[in-house]
Amino acid sequence: MVESSRHLHTEHTPDRWSKPADDVLRRVIEKHKASLKKRFENISEGIIKPGAETPLNKIYTELYITEGESEGLNKEHEVLQVESASRAQTTEDTPINCNDIFKPLPGQEKHIRTVMTKGVAGIGKTVSVQKFILDWINGVANQNVDFIFPLPFRELNLVRVDQYSLHKLLLDFHPELKELKDGEEYKDCQVVFIFDGLDERRLPLNFQQNMISDLKQTSSVDVLMTSLIQGSLLHSAHIWITSRPAAVSQIPAHLIDQMTEVRGFNDPQKEEYFRKRISDESRASRIISHIKASRSLHIMCHIPVFCWIAATVLQQMLDNTQDIPKTLTEMFIHFLLIQTRRKDQKYQSGTETDQKKLLKPQKEILLKLGELAFKNLENGNLMFYEEDLKECGIDISKAVHSGICTEIFKEESVFHQRKVYCFVHLSIQEFLAAVFVFHSYVTKNFKVLKSLISEEHNQSIVAYLQSALGFKSQDHLHVLLKSAVHEALKSRNGHLDLFLRFLMGISLQSNQRLLKGLLNHKHSTSKSVDETCQYIKELNRKDLSPERCINLFHCLLEMNDHSMHKEIKKYLESPKNFKEKLSPAHCSALAHILLMSAEVLDEFDLKKYNTSDEGRRRLVPAVRCYRKARLAECTLRYKSCGIVATILQSPNSLTELDLSKNVLGDSGVQFLSNGLSSPHCKLQKLRLAECTLTDKSCGIVATVLQSPNSLTELDLSNNDLEDSGVQLLSNGLSSPYCKLQTLRLAECTLTDKSCGIVATVLQSPNSLTELDLSNNYLGDSGVLLLSNGLSSPHCKLQTLRLSDCLISEKGYICLASALYSNPSHLKELDLSYNHPGESGLKLLSVRLEDPVCKLEKLRTDHASELTLDSNTAYRFLSLSKGNRKVTRVDEEESYPHHTERFEKWPQVLCREGLSGRCYWEVERSGNGARISVAYKSIKRKVKSDDSALGHNDKSWSLECFPYSYYVWHNNKRTDILPAPSSSTVGVYLDWPAGTLSFYSVFSDTLTHLHTFHSTFTEPLYPAFRVHYNSSVSLCQI
Repeated sequence: MVESSRHLHTEHTPDRWSKPADDVLRRVIEKHKASLKKRFENISEGIIKPGAETPLNKIYTELYITEGESEGLNKEHEVLQVESASRAQTTEDTPINCNDIFKPLPGQEKHIRTVMTKGVAGIGKTVSVQKFILDWINGVANQNVDFIFPLPFRELNLVRVDQYSLHKLLLDFHPELKELKDGEEYKDCQVVFIFDGLDERRLPLNFQQNMISDLKQTSSVDVLMTSLIQGSLLHSAHIWITSRPAAVSQIPAHLIDQMTEVRGFNDPQKEEYFRKRISDESRASRIISHIKASRSLHIMCHIPVFCWIAATVLQQMLDNTQDIPKTLTEMFIHFLLIQTRRKDQKYQSGTETDQKKLLKPQKEILLKLGELAFKNLENGNLMFYEEDLKECGIDISKAVHSGICTEIFKEESVFHQRKVYCFVHLSIQEFLAAVFVFHSYVTKNFKVLKSLISEEHNQSIVAYLQSALGFKSQDHLHVLLKSAVHEALKSRNGHLDLFLRFLMGISLQSNQRLLKGLLNHKHSTSKSVDETCQYIKELNRKDLSPERCINLFHCLLEMNDHSMHKEIKKYLESPKNFKEKLSPAHCSALAHILLMSAEVLDEFDLKKYNTSDEGRRRLVPAVRCYRKARLAECTLRYKSCGIVATILQSPNSLTELDLSKNVLGDSGVQFLSNGLSSPHCKLQKLRLAECTLTDKSCGIVATVLQSPNSLTELDLSNNDLEDSGVQLLSNGLSSPYCKLQTLRLAECTLTDKSCGIVATVLQSPNSLTELDLSNNYLGDSGVLLLSNGLSSPHCKLQTLRLSDCLISEKGYICLASALYSNPSHLKELDLSYNHPGESGLKLLSVRLEDPVCKLEKLRTDHASELTLDSNTAYRFLSLSKGNRKVTRVDEEESYPHHTERFEKWPQVLCREGLSGRCYWEVERSGNGARISVAYKSIKRKVKSDDSALGHNDKSWSLECFPYSYYVWHNNKRTDILPAPSSSTVGVYLDWPAGTLSFYSVFSDTLTHLHTFHSTFTEPLYPAFRVHYNSSVSLCQI
């Protein structure tokens, strides 16, 4: 016999059975496989009739199955869950093949015994089970498995015997097992039980009751089920349960080893389905184009059954050159007409009269099915038994086997040839329920309408019925529609949402004309439609869940009211609306409504929305609707890049994207690269400044630049890319596919080596016109290397920024020489906050006056003029030299009382508040000092961390002693090793970039000591704390 293996993917050797008893087991397994193959090798899409089946492997399209489950409680109608899942589908998901359902994910070591797979109705759960079984039978996968026992709940519901052993139950479902004596053989076999359709169960499942463990012991079917799932019975077996989302919680979470979710078709899989389903390539392309053009239809096509409905309708309508449906109601009406027409070929012309004749013979059965659909809508029943049909007056022996019924309603032979019935999809059930309710309104069937009418509207409906009986033509349809809205809004899980959309759609006279054989409503409904639309728009949406808000928006679309698009646009254009706090759920709703719009908007600024981090994350999918997206400084993580990448991989209008100041890391750039490499990507400007990137990201970006792309501007500033990153990036910059014109690498911890790499790029054909290398440790040696590139005839740079790059007189001379060699391109040169010396500055200034040289703008800003503020000075600090020097003294100075004076610490602020880019130098003498910057709001009167420079979140300090240096912020100390010997310190503030740098200055040479990175929110004031016997002077530069 077979030893139980840990996972289902260890293949067995062929000669594993040698005993005579094993011959019996082998024979039973072969018979079992043959029986399952006969049952599962073919598939019928919707229609069940002899000969209509298609081999599963011929049309099977891989479904998007993911490990884990999408976020949130199941408070949405299942169609809306599909829409939510389609928005959430990103490259961060872990897709898995249905054959790998019991296989641990990479990096996992856990044993997976029980798997739960959830998914909305019609999404493909049962087809995934069918594929799993068929691939096992055909030797494609899971060949270590001996038995697979599918036990659908819809069949288990029909078991009538009270007591079963496990083997006896299996024999009833699989008679080919009869050669096995008592089921003891299962202990030594690899067995998989598949319980499909947990949501359809009518058996009790009580996991608190006594379980059984003996294979021979008899019990009720529900105890057998719970014992198998819980593991007390046949613990070695693997269990796979499938369910619609609402029923998942019926199995205790601790019994589930792995949760998976069937998301249906992703966008490429939709296209694959239609191309497999429709042999004519040209027709398939036209249908795909139409579905992509309708956002609502495109989302619904995540559900495979809806793909079948769409293919059925659109093929027929393209043949007849009819107007293509644009709403769900139109699509389902045409589906009903097409299926009816197939049953009666006499009415092919499609005129109103013919359509009336077409539906009239089927009217009785369709309305009875509508009654069945409506009555079972409240409890979400998808499966029906004979008693359910009889209750609605449906003659099972005739109706189910004739006419349109077989096209939209399925009969299945299950346990002991008993029958179970269902609509081919939940949406068809809801459509027919809406038709039935509207017909009840037309025929004045108050008994049916009463369940939808709220108390406040009862009198109006009674008045309508009385007036109708008196042959008055008043239109009271709006009363029914408003009441239906009211009832749908009360639902916690949205079970009436799609029904409401269909009811609203049917209220349009154009749709009633199509259903003329079913509905004989002779009065105009336009006033009622208008009044209902207005009612929906005036509802107080603050009290509604986002899911209900979204559905109301869909209802308006079904009634051809597109005014909400204008309202949303108006909301987005009004600054006052952004003051109101948005919950994460309402952010989801806003994103959804934006996504449904066909209009392309100009700019999306995520930061201006008043919401939480989670709320901003949920708004990210709305980027698809815009040309420009500003997502900077929104505490996004790498997963959001997956959402953006998905957008870039599908048709979009995005040309500018700013993700700066988010913790994306290299993983985020890896996700993003999938989108940047897509032929759909039109992105021209990409900003990733201060995103915690390393040199690895440069390699990823280089790969993008080496293939067709549209990028013309790239900002990678304020990341630790280092020289190794620039080396990797240069491979992309040298590619003929690279179109980059602007490249920003400011403050990327680069050295002179990077200048040599960039020079090599500039010396070969390239498209760069703007380059920013500011705030890097390039020095004169770096500028010397860079000048080789600037001198090249291939160099087309018009703007070069080298601010704060430790460049002295020698570097200026090199740049002047380069401009002399290649004077025809460079127009702007930024050398601010360097050390030019007199001759260096003079040489470059001459180039400005040279008529041959194109240089127009030369920035050489260097020092900031600062003065000490005596109103802030501690009383034992003396100011001198025009308030540019401060000395610690033993005697108290006679300063007047002032609210801004430091009273507990020997500190002083400068008068000037800085909020731009500034450089200053300080010379200290004596025992020590703190050279700092601080917000004006720092405390002054208390001797605590709140007022001490460097000990709070309002100040940043460099503390200097003769033999040791430290930096301080928010009471955290960092040592500077080794301590510099120079007594002069340079300070460079780039307030917009959020950086504060300290340098040791010796003979015009700057040595970097430390850089603080922060987001400054107020102007910064240079400040000093002076120790005993010490002084600090502001240098004249």
